[in-house]
Amino acid sequence: MMLGMTATYEQTVDLARRSVADVRYPAVKTYTLDPIWVLYDRVLRIDPAHPDDPGRDRFLLSKGHGPSAYYAVLAAKGFFPADWLDGIAAAGSRLGAHPDATLVPGAEISSGSLGHGLPLAVGTALGLRATGITDARVFVLVGDAELDEGSNHEAIQYAGAVGLSNLDVIVVDNASGTIGWPGGIASRFAVNGWSTAEAAAADHDALHRSYTAPHPGRPHVTVASAVTDPH
Repeated sequence: MMLGMTATYEQTVDLARRSVADVRYPAVKTYTLDPIWVLYDRVLRIDPAHPDDPGRDRFLLSKGHGPSAYYAVLAAKGFFPADWLDGIAAAGSRLGAHPDATLVPGAEISSGSLGHGLPLAVGTALGLRATGITDARVFVLVGDAELDEGSNHEAIQYAGAVGLSNLDVIVVDNASGTIGWPGGIASRFAVNGWSTAEAAAADHDALHRSYTAPHPGRPHVTVASAVTDPH
């Protein structure tokens, strides 16, 4: 069943709840859904009928483990049939426990190994700038614990230094990081020249304001505070 662009948020929540990609992460299917939903529903310029349009916006899921929320949004927006969700990680399924960009329509990168998505997003934003595509934006979602990876900090430093204004990062903060300090995520970006904003992960209007806030000459980060759902 193809839902297409008319799917509602409530329908998308139902899709996420019926699919768990990895039993080790039963809560991931819901707490990352809101930030991804707002992005696809209200911000990204991307057409599932033309997913390879060079001028499209890009979304990279760096936090690729437990991707049920991501799959649910892609299905809700018509990238693939919703029926695919019933066989996640089954033999022969195109939807694995980690997304595979060669198999999942709409997926920009294969992900799951933490620390790779943000550097890839920096490279994508640089590539767009180098080829003269100035109005396409690159968004990447990372987890707070993923910032323990040094590769992310190199990417943060570099993006700030070269002023990648077409780059936006979403950090979903569920207080699972082991390095850093409470409330300190935004400051790690700010000290490297980034524009920053903080919002509750379930506050769609606050997320939208951050995603669409002007940040000329600088990359931008949205720190989305989340409380995991144990059910």
